[in-house]
Amino acid sequence: MRLIHINPTKKTVEEIDLKVEANTFYTFFSSILIDELPTLNNHTIYLDANALSEKKTPYFIADQIVLGEALILGRNGFEEVDATLSVAEVQTLVNYNVPQFYLDVLDLLAQTDVNLYRAFYVEHNNQKMELNIAWVLYFFNIADERTKEYFINELTKTIQANEDVIAFMQKMAKAALQVAG
Repeated sequence: MRLIHINPTKKTVEEIDLKVEANTFYTFFSSILIDELPTLNNHTIYLDANALSEKKTPYFIADQIVLGEALILGRNGFEEVDATLSVAEVQTLVNYNVPQFYLDVLDLLAQTDVNLYRAFYVEHNNQKMELNIAWVLYFFNIADERTKEYFINELTKTIQANEDVIAFMQKMAKAALQVAG
């Protein structure tokens, strides 16, 4: 199948051809933990779920923070198909310039066992919302410097006290939603 491979260390985007079988992604990433992000229209981004703890290189695909190498495969409903995006299209979506806030927070989170993309729930305006750590980071990255500093300091305290990082992120998500209205 035609896939798009992104290597942030080499800063390359290339088309590759892989036979997609049950263990293809596990073998490619040398990991049994794989994240699947359905964030690109009719495509899925596959990532090594251990990339955070292994401090792999962060970058963005569109507005989505990702770490380490990525494989992009087409999707038609539940069926995996050839990627239809061109290398040039993907290159325009990739941004290797990661703000310092992200770098600092990712460095802290690497000490934990959290997953940036695993959903958690918060209630806002009597609605249950499904969010994740990547969303919280996106929101706080656009905050002022004082708020970013507060976030990093509180996250540091949470980690040092061995408290629940997901509970902290839920609290920060609620605060972000209140600010947003």
